[in-house]
Amino acid sequence: MNKLLFEKLIAQTSDAPISLEISHSDGVFIYTTDGERYLDFISGIAVSSLGHNHPKVIEALHKQIDKHLHVMVYGEFIQKPQLDFAELLLGQLPEKLEQIYLVNSGTEANEGALKLAKKYTGKSKLVAFKNSYHGDTQGSLSVTGRDVYRDPYLPLLPNVYFAEFNSFDALDLIDETTAAVILEPIQGEGGIIPSDIEWLKSIRKKCDETGALLIFDEIQSGFGRTGNLFVFQHYGVTPDILCIAKAMGGGMPIGGFISSKDIFQTFKFNPPLNHVTTFGGHPVSCAAAHANLKELLEGNYLERAKEIEKFIKAKLKRKGIIEVRGFGAMLGLELESKTLTAHVVQECFKKGILLGWTLHSDTLIRLAPPLIITDEQLDFVCDSILEEIDNFTKI
Repeated sequence: MNKLLFEKLIAQTSDAPISLEISHSDGVFIYTTDGERYLDFISGIAVSSLGHNHPKVIEALHKQIDKHLHVMVYGEFIQKPQLDFAELLLGQLPEKLEQIYLVNSGTEANEGALKLAKKYTGKSKLVAFKNSYHGDTQGSLSVTGRDVYRDPYLPLLPNVYFAEFNSFDALDLIDETTAAVILEPIQGEGGIIPSDIEWLKSIRKKCDETGALLIFDEIQSGFGRTGNLFVFQHYGVTPDILCIAKAMGGGMPIGGFISSKDIFQTFKFNPPLNHVTTFGGHPVSCAAAHANLKELLEGNYLERAKEIEKFIKAKLKRKGIIEVRGFGAMLGLELESKTLTAHVVQECFKKGILLGWTLHSDTLIRLAPPLIITDEQLDFVCDSILEEIDNFTKI
């Protein structure tokens, strides 16, 4: 009955939704109303990095709910949860990333960053990258480098130019008319493709020379998943604007974009209130985000991400596996065929393991476990993947 209601009342985004009916979740597991248990090896798509229903996050939620919910649109009232979170987060970042604008989601963060860059520079040209993914709203989709998602909604923003990721030819597109270059330091949906460090440094240098702002979309890669708080810290290349969301709220909806006070000044004038949000920085979400970040920094989670990477890369070696790439607990398992990939994902699901494909590759399995996962649980997942690769070769 509930499945029928789900299909009738809830707008669908695919013709074959997973349709698990959720009872509750805890730690690395999701439980269904029919008594099944699934090990969430994709963390709700890189959201639940500390697992589901982390007690510190739940405690913070209860405390804030007893105080107040929404009281005013963003930026007008002083709200302690916003200040607590911002102070803790910005204290971990380079000096020029000194202010945050809080929103509700990743695509909103990217939308705000693009507007901020255009407002600050007075320019309109945007440079983005093929196979990138920045969200599904109009502006974010305009800089997403995948025609299959863009074409149904054309025309999108004008004056957007796409280059090959990790290609130095991109430098030729960045000139004095460029407002911003937007990229993922590790392309997520594009196949878990890390940036080449020299290429990333050259993009930073060309932006400095031309006055373009450099935007890093760390919506999927942020908050400890790669073994550092953010990917750019691996590279030593600092953006002008940093976009964040997903794991930021410990399971609550929240996003943000971070920049300098000087750049953010442009949102205050000509006209004032030229970028606003009603629910951005919601106090309950901010309380969760503060508790989530505090736990992430005080625990051993960044080291655990590195251990997860080492464990998985050592374990997943078998004929049929092309490679395991990425950093920390943001990994991509590339297999030799589409049919093998489908088999592994489907059969592991039957064993109670949630794996995921990316939007851009049908031979890549996303491996993004919660950072609380145990070695025993990692062993179970890796052994299951290897077993199904072997089973496929016998078919």
